[in-house]
Order: sequence, then structure tokens, then C-alpha cells
Amino acid sequence: MSSSQMLKGILEGCLLSIISKGETYGYEMTEKLNAYGFTMVSEGSIYPLLLRMKKEGLVTAVQKELPSGGPKRKYYSLTEKGEEELENFKDRWKTISTSVNHLLKGDALK
Repeated sequence: MSSSQMLKGILEGCLLSIISKGETYGYEMTEKLNAYGFTMVSEGSIYPLLLRMKKEGLVTAVQKELPSGGPKRKYYSLTEKGEEELENFKDRWKTISTSVNHLLKGDALK
């Protein structure tokens, strides 16, 4: 399994976490992901996820003009449903990561 296949399953939760910290636009999310070591994520790969997340009611998007006069940017914010999904993701991630870490160390839980 490639790292991109593994990443697909967790990228939505990572985006929700980034957006939870404040209104954010797509390219900025890519930069933040890169800062946390997700260098394999391209800007183009997050937009289909953001579109799906918007359709599911997890995020809202607002077009804003830049003070510099550049092209408009779409800024994303979490909805209440998105906040709930982020908390669910955190719980699932904690369970999965704990189990995988135990397995890799050979520490059975029972």
C-alpha cells in the first residue's frame, strides 16, 4: 500500500482540523499540510475533498476579494456538523493509531 493510499483515508480529518483553527483557503491548507510533513499532498488533490465536504454539510465556503486586487479566493469554515465530524475523527484516529502502535511494538492489549 502506498503512502498516498493510506493518506486518502485521513486527509479529510486533517483538513477539518486545519479549517477548525480559522477560515482558510485551499492553497493555504496545502501549505499548512506541508508544514506538518504532508509533502505528498498537492493543492489539486484537496479540492475534490473540499467539494464533497461542502456537499455533506461539513464546511461552508465564501468567495472573498483580496485587498491586493488579485483573484477571489474561496474561504472554508466548519459547520456544526463539521465540528462533530472532527471530534469523531479524533476519536477514531486515537483508537486506530493506538492499536497500530501496539501491533508494531508487539504489545498485545489482552
